[in-house]
Amino acid sequence: MSETSNALPPLPSVFQPVRVPAGVSALDHAAAHAELGLLAWSPGQAWAEAVLVLEPEDAAESRLALLAGCNALADALATCAPADIPLGFAWPGGLLLNHGRCGGVEARPGPDGLLLLGFRLRLAFSPGHEAGLLPGETALSEEGADPTSAAEITAAWALHLMAGLDAWQAHGWQRMAETYLARLLDPAAEPGLKRGIDPASGALVLDRNGTRETRPC
Repeated sequence: MSETSNALPPLPSVFQPVRVPAGVSALDHAAAHAELGLLAWSPGQAWAEAVLVLEPEDAAESRLALLAGCNALADALATCAPADIPLGFAWPGGLLLNHGRCGGVEARPGPDGLLLLGFRLRLAFSPGHEAGLLPGETALSEEGADPTSAAEITAAWALHLMAGLDAWQAHGWQRMAETYLARLLDPAAEPGLKRGIDPASGALVLDRNGTRETRPC
């Protein structure tokens, strides 16, 4: 694992990076100090955690923003996670690495119509962790990923998120949703199953030969 950095790599001025105090979650810090562009992050060795404060135009955009956050995290991990192991999501924002839970993406309403969009990623298990103690869960280091730090992951996620949001504004939400659905491992694609996203509610729509099921985000 890379040596923990107390500073992020250089980012565009649209971001206002703030390192959260030890023992405080990035989400709690962002909620308490919410302003557009705030990027609250934690430089932990076991977990990478960051929250960006956005200002969506409406409720539908708030719900769809979760997909942008998921795509950005997958893109950020693509450079360090082994290419031959599955990397994707469990609906709506659970991160699956080699079919094990490794963190996730979350979107929560903030004050004054703002949106708190963030991720949490397990970089490594704590020292002394016993194999099998957390069945179904994994860490980035356990899956043979290249050494990386919370600062590097946070910066990569922020940059990919900015690019994804720009593409969303330029080309619409459909391409973003298609990219997310291609990475959706649970529920898995199966013969006869069509998966889609309801743009109004952000819900997952499953169609099995005409029988529809909706799963809220």
